[in-house]
Amino acid sequence: MRVLILEDEPLIAMDLEEIVSETLQADCVWASSLKDGLKRIQEGVDFALLDFDLGADNSIPIARRLEALNVPFCFVSGSLSQVPSHFNKVPKIAKPYRSADIARVLATA
Repeated sequence: MRVLILEDEPLIAMDLEEIVSETLQADCVWASSLKDGLKRIQEGVDFALLDFDLGADNSIPIARRLEALNVPFCFVSGSLSQVPSHFNKVPKIAKPYRSADIARVLATA
């Protein structure tokens, strides 16, 4: 299994990778920008943890691409109120998150 972590804060990305590693036997790939995230998706992913706010961009194009590919994902963000209602059925975890919340959503991957 391959998990995409889309996060523009390196310390948070490292923490999420540690939680993924403790929860699943999975390889993690990081992306910190919209462009890099789209590239990682082309390389193949099975699940994604998406920060919504990526500075000048947001992760909506990546979320739409994952939807088109039927790849499950979860928003992990401090900006959840900005996520369009189209994604109401997508799991969401607010920052600051608890490790147990991340582990719970990974169990559905």
